[in-house]
Amino acid sequence: MDFAARFSELDAWLHQHQALWRAKPFTTPVLPWEADLPELARWLRARSLEQAEQAHNQPQLLAAPEPFASLARQAIALTRLPDWSEAVPAAVPERLTRHIPGRKWQQITRFAECTTRQWQQSTGEWVDWCAGKGHLGRLLAWQGGQPLLCLERDAALNQAGAALGRELGISSRHLDVDVLTPPAWQQLQPRHSVVALHACGQLHMTLLQQAVARECAQIALSPCCYNRIEGPLYEPLSCSARHGQLRLTREDLGLPLQESITAGQRVRRLRDQSMAWRLAFDLWQRETRGIDHYLPTPSRPESALQGGIAPFCRDLAAHHGLQLPEPANWEQLEQRGWQRLAQVRNLELLAGLFRRPLEIWLLLDRALFLQESGYRVRLGRFCEYQLTPRNLLLTAEKIRPQSTPML
Repeated sequence: MDFAARFSELDAWLHQHQALWRAKPFTTPVLPWEADLPELARWLRARSLEQAEQAHNQPQLLAAPEPFASLARQAIALTRLPDWSEAVPAAVPERLTRHIPGRKWQQITRFAECTTRQWQQSTGEWVDWCAGKGHLGRLLAWQGGQPLLCLERDAALNQAGAALGRELGISSRHLDVDVLTPPAWQQLQPRHSVVALHACGQLHMTLLQQAVARECAQIALSPCCYNRIEGPLYEPLSCSARHGQLRLTREDLGLPLQESITAGQRVRRLRDQSMAWRLAFDLWQRETRGIDHYLPTPSRPESALQGGIAPFCRDLAAHHGLQLPEPANWEQLEQRGWQRLAQVRNLELLAGLFRRPLEIWLLLDRALFLQESGYRVRLGRFCEYQLTPRNLLLTAEKIRPQSTPML
């Protein structure tokens, strides 16, 4: 793949349509783009909450009025990547799989299989970044026989991981260090192969910056939670992104994460109830105050839903120091909240077309940064979407002179 060319296409496309994916239906009752696309807006608003849920994870398949279908086709074309998910993981001893949930183990084995297939040289030592108990690194070390270094700030997780390594006879070190601090960075050496499965925003960006600075031999990364960065604005890593058209906020970086694959029925029901009641409160406060402005509502524990909508909304009003006249009918207000939630979820389907393109934009920024730093880079899917929406894998291998052997 020509990373620079693909990035340029995505950057221009996302910038051109930013009014569509930056709109926030939850906080804005009427979106700016609705005046320009009235047929699409009416069609989406007329759909049910159940219909929105059915289309949520695959909005590109929805037969909505134009320009929805055209945008969906463009999104699919701009996000095509090599599919490595067909790789069959090698058989491993049962002891390696203990204490690991099945879905997580499948992610680990597919990540490991795809990673080792990409690289031309064997590693000197694996480094598991934000290792937890070191399940990923331990599998890689067991497969190749190399030593393992796990960097993790939680001492209890390190102790548990060290015990698991001893049971398998794996040479592993587990250091109690925060990967966002210099003591962790100083551990990195040119012979290292650094891996991270689902490291959050600043954690994986720091990995890239520090591994490149220390010329680590290999890097394999599957990012997650892009919005967990230190500042309010995204600071691109590559020259291409810094000179591109798109400028992103921390809030923008949350768009690729708005998918629900593993949430159970009860969790979804409680989530929907909380959101419908928040929207009912929003209607109540706008109408009684005569001010068409959204008031941010704090997160509430599950227990807050047990008393009914009236105390829930009164509690939110008290949080903002408001004394609002009671609605004539709480049940009617609740029904309007559920209607608003159905509209919100359906209107969000348009922004959903841009979730994957924005994620690919972010991955290409990282890929181009690695290329600019002298690495051979590949980007593809390491597992099926149903296993995890965060199924993108970036691998990089330092390009060294042929006469220089790996230590």
